[in-house]
Amino acid sequence: MKKTMLLAAALALGVASPALVHAQEAAPAAETAPNTKGLAPAVAADGCELHIWPAERMNAMTTGWLGGGLLEAALNSGKDANNKTLMASALDSPSQLDALQELDLRTLLPLTPGTTIIRHEQPLERKTMNKIKTRRAESESKCYSELIVADVFYQKAAIYGRSLRTLFMVRQFGNDQKIDKEYKAWGGNGLKLFPPKEGEDAIAALDELVSVYKANFEEFARNARTALARKK
Repeated sequence: MKKTMLLAAALALGVASPALVHAQEAAPAAETAPNTKGLAPAVAADGCELHIWPAERMNAMTTGWLGGGLLEAALNSGKDANNKTLMASALDSPSQLDALQELDLRTLLPLTPGTTIIRHEQPLERKTMNKIKTRRAESESKCYSELIVADVFYQKAAIYGRSLRTLFMVRQFGNDQKIDKEYKAWGGNGLKLFPPKEGEDAIAALDELVSVYKANFEEFARNARTALARKK
């Protein structure tokens, strides 16, 4: 079903053929259970919780040799709008959370092996992320953390090429509403296939977004481990 939706989005933007979409629709649809991978701890739950939220906001920006500005933004507005639509189809809220669940979050952040991971399908309002300093979930856990995806940003620059950058925030609390440790930073990696051009493999390009999104988190997590360890 997800592949068909991605193909339909690509078709609407003129980067996939109708025949490819119909072929996907004609294939028998397999029953898929909700993705719960990574949510339950591999060992007995120890009372710790990690709550994760997807990004509400996606942006796309294309800059050439003019270096940006209003004129270049106007020239590339249609292209950037199309790219945002494709990004939203490949990295909608469930897909972002699924991608994070595919990773070993307990080891990457790191967390205790018994941490229970709780996913929130509804993104937090972007404007509230830095303002609200208390827990964003109704939880009484004495060992509580948050992983918030703030922004997903595609950029094509004349000099640096194409890349996907993702802004993550991790917050750790004690047995209260006060943040003990916090780290916020971008992870970013280059793209080779996205955005797809007419006649190119649209699904491969959209799958690349998910792979790079995961690589961005792994980059963020490496830096987060070091930064959080320094904070007492």
